[in-house]
Amino acid sequence: MSVAAIWSERTESESNSWTRRLVLFLRIMAVLSVLKGLYHWAQVTGFIGGEEEAFENQPLAWQTATVYFAVIELVAAVGLWLATPWGAVVWLTTVVSMAVIELMFPAIYGGSMVVVMFEALMLGAYLILAWMAARERPP
Repeated sequence: MSVAAIWSERTESESNSWTRRLVLFLRIMAVLSVLKGLYHWAQVTGFIGGEEEAFENQPLAWQTATVYFAVIELVAAVGLWLATPWGAVVWLTTVVSMAVIELMFPAIYGGSMVVVMFEALMLGAYLILAWMAARERPP
């Protein structure tokens, strides 16, 4: 049996299964990015936290990081939901940025290894899904 025969026997649903899984993963990450972005905006606007935890009372580094993530998480969410290449790039930027801030600048957000491990796990899952989706589309 030739390779062409194997490819022709595949149904449409089988040939795009990894791509569909990748899009589903991107949409789940989009929802999480919206939630994270809204959380950061809630910190900026004072919707959450008390008087002593107000945005104005925080160090400049914390304020800068919070505003950065408030904006970039929502931009990433739009791109991820649409499954665009730029959305994945912006999301990867947020993942790496959060991991770097947690590891290199623990004074800003507390240096939580749980956050770093979660971000690394999501990055690994994306890379595996993207690789498998690329493999199912022959050149």
